[in-house]
Amino acid sequence: MRWSEVLTSPYLKNLPFKIELNQFGQVLMSPASNVHGAVQVDMAYVFKSKLKSGQTFSECSIQTRDGVKVADVAWASDEFLARHGDVTPFPQSPELCVEIVSLSNSKRETEHKVSLYFAHGAQEVWVVNLKKEVSMHVGGLPAVKSRIVPRFKGF
Repeated sequence: MRWSEVLTSPYLKNLPFKIELNQFGQVLMSPASNVHGAVQVDMAYVFKSKLKSGQTFSECSIQTRDGVKVADVAWASDEFLARHGDVTPFPQSPELCVEIVSLSNSKRETEHKVSLYFAHGAQEVWVVNLKKEVSMHVGGLPAVKSRIVPRFKGF
């Protein structure tokens, strides 16, 4: 299956799941939770309030070597947007991708997505748990401070 088919399929339209594709075009679904959604909104608010340029996204689709992955929250610079516009999915990762870990996510799955975002151009990837604890990775390595959002001190 292709991402354009996922977007237009009447069968996938109203599912209460986050949908991604693997490298074989198979649909992967993760159940949505209200706590996950609340953390997602709070993270997006942090970006909107602290970053004066660029664009913040929720459910940002990114084409990777392992299919289309969907970052829970992402931030893209004006330069990124000038290159990629409103293409869906983005052909590379925005500069900052956030993965919010739910009960249904394994550590291995999360680590794999972090590596995919970096392999496709992300400069930073944040992993946030449902208690709003943030684990930052800058340039593929663990970090204690963000280069993109240096004023972020936590929730």
